[in-house]
Amino acid sequence: MVGGVAAAAVGCGADRGIATVRLASGEVGGLYHAFARLLAEVAARAGTVRIEPVATSGSQANLAMLANGEVDAALALADSVPGAAGTYLALGRVYENYLQLAVRTDSSIRRVADLRGARVNLGATGSGAALTGERILRAAGLDPAVDVTIEHRPLREAVAALDSGAVDALLWAGGVPTAALEVPLKMRLIDLGELARPLREHFGQVYDRVEIPTDAYPDTAAVHTIGIANLLLATAALPDAAAAAIVDLLVTRVDALVPAEAAGTQFLDTRSLIGTGTVPLHSGAADIYRSKHG
Repeated sequence: MVGGVAAAAVGCGADRGIATVRLASGEVGGLYHAFARLLAEVAARAGTVRIEPVATSGSQANLAMLANGEVDAALALADSVPGAAGTYLALGRVYENYLQLAVRTDSSIRRVADLRGARVNLGATGSGAALTGERILRAAGLDPAVDVTIEHRPLREAVAALDSGAVDALLWAGGVPTAALEVPLKMRLIDLGELARPLREHFGQVYDRVEIPTDAYPDTAAVHTIGIANLLLATAALPDAAAAAIVDLLVTRVDALVPAEAAGTQFLDTRSLIGTGTVPLHSGAADIYRSKHG
């Protein structure tokens, strides 16, 4: 069961008895944080639940905060969620995160295998990219401990490091376009499509081959990459009424919950929401999906 901090948060607000739910999101400037802020705004207008976004470094940090009772709900990449049954429950599969491996425009790096000997930023410590990035390297035949020098800087620090030459590449898991990635002016994206199959073979079926469409970044051609489901999670300690209120917003306020960074992603259709894979739905979430769609 979650501990006292979150248990206290999921209580009655000062007015109208509205539950307050602390939601672990992600870095400011990223899709997680943008989505959490939109959800909070929609919830405030609806008056059925209060959402407090919490900025974090990403998926792994979010899961730790959820397990420790520091938050009531969390966003996380599906491959970051431990396999232990019953640890987490899903409110929905809210969108598809796109991996974006960026290098400088003048770089000789064309494939992940070309990163041998390079300095690579694999997301901030605690991010989903930190875990997925090492899997990407292994799928390309590289040993993360030997063949590359790995760093873990937050996005904006990583962008500055890439620009200055302090790192040779950065990996970001997020929406398209991500404003902080200066594509195509200073950066270009590496095609990751060839790694979808080895990732699935070695690490599970959560990895999809997806396309960043033409002109998603100004005047750029389409490029294939890896998509990973992003789950909105809670534990059984989240009351059914709070879970149901959040899911009702996901189902009924779709147009207001799409950040600018969500172009090209699979976002908030019913099939996506209930497609939470091996993570079972929270009972309050399941009740809403049944009432809306049978």
